[in-house]
Amino acid sequence: MAEEKQPESSGQDSKILKTLSPRNIIIPIIIGLGLAGYWLYLDLSNPDFIKNFKNPNYFWLAMAVVALLIRDGFYIYRIRELSRKALSWVGSFYTIILWEFSSAISPSAVGGTAVATFLLLKEGISFGKSLAYVLVSAIMDNMFFITVGAIVLILDANNYYQNGIFYLAGVDPTIIGLLRTTFYTSYSIIAAYTLLMFYGLFFRPQAIKWLFVKATSTRFLKRFQKAAEDQGNELIVGSQELKGIEFSYWLKAIISTALVWTARYAIVNCLIAAFVPTLTLADHGVIFSRHVILWVVLIIAITPGGSGIAEVAFKGFYTPFALALTGFVAIIWRMITYYPYLIAGVIFLPRWLRRVFAKPSKTIHQK
Repeated sequence: MAEEKQPESSGQDSKILKTLSPRNIIIPIIIGLGLAGYWLYLDLSNPDFIKNFKNPNYFWLAMAVVALLIRDGFYIYRIRELSRKALSWVGSFYTIILWEFSSAISPSAVGGTAVATFLLLKEGISFGKSLAYVLVSAIMDNMFFITVGAIVLILDANNYYQNGIFYLAGVDPTIIGLLRTTFYTSYSIIAAYTLLMFYGLFFRPQAIKWLFVKATSTRFLKRFQKAAEDQGNELIVGSQELKGIEFSYWLKAIISTALVWTARYAIVNCLIAAFVPTLTLADHGVIFSRHVILWVVLIIAITPGGSGIAEVAFKGFYTPFALALTGFVAIIWRMITYYPYLIAGVIFLPRWLRRVFAKPSKTIHQK
């Protein structure tokens, strides 16, 4: 049985605080706003943009903001419920805001497990419980993606969508085929990894640790063996903390996760509907489904928070619906769903640091 070991405090704290440094917002802001400014310049000089631009439907713009508030509200609710209310509402707010800030200034592939665990640890949650709650959050998020992704693929396979969900007007079929292959491959990898983590966290953590270590024992993967072993140990610690928890706990986690991600995807539907009043119900289905694919693109993006890549991908996926307005809508999308977390991180990080470091560290012992 693996021991619950808290990381070396000073070195680990320093490393994670460096990750959370407000200075890290400079690169994503330069990339994102630079691209946004270039697109706005092209849009304003495009006669089609001027012709198609009309007063937006303010109801749908308001609904986009409501969807964002629902997303963040249930994120905060979920982490508080996962902690079994050991986190206060204020602590839950800080945790989510800074977790989102960390995601906004780091490539998605880097992952936020260490930062999220650190945030909970500094809020007074024990290391084992912090790790368990973060792992559950990640598994719940991936399970939602797997479920919705499967529905999207079934609809696509049965020709529910005209031309197919991966079809992009004016794009070479080879590129479309590559996009389809990338999505199927990424979906399969995420599904397999999530199911392994689920099985390990709730049933046989020792077996999954052995599998991770064994899989990285070859000469080519040997350099990843330490990380694989560490993740196996994390599974064991997290599994111990989650034993015997009641069904209502999991029901709240599942429902809040579904609401978080449904609201997150629906923001794009609301924004496009605000500028394109002719959308049909089928159009909304395609827009929502393409956001599922867009999520995979953002996962493998190498820039901080997908900055630059997210805007380009958005324009590629949604031009058939918003036409000349797509670049403009992409800018609004990022202004609503990305830049507020950069600003919030800069505002709330110093306050959180004073809050958790100005008093002696404590650990909450839960029943």
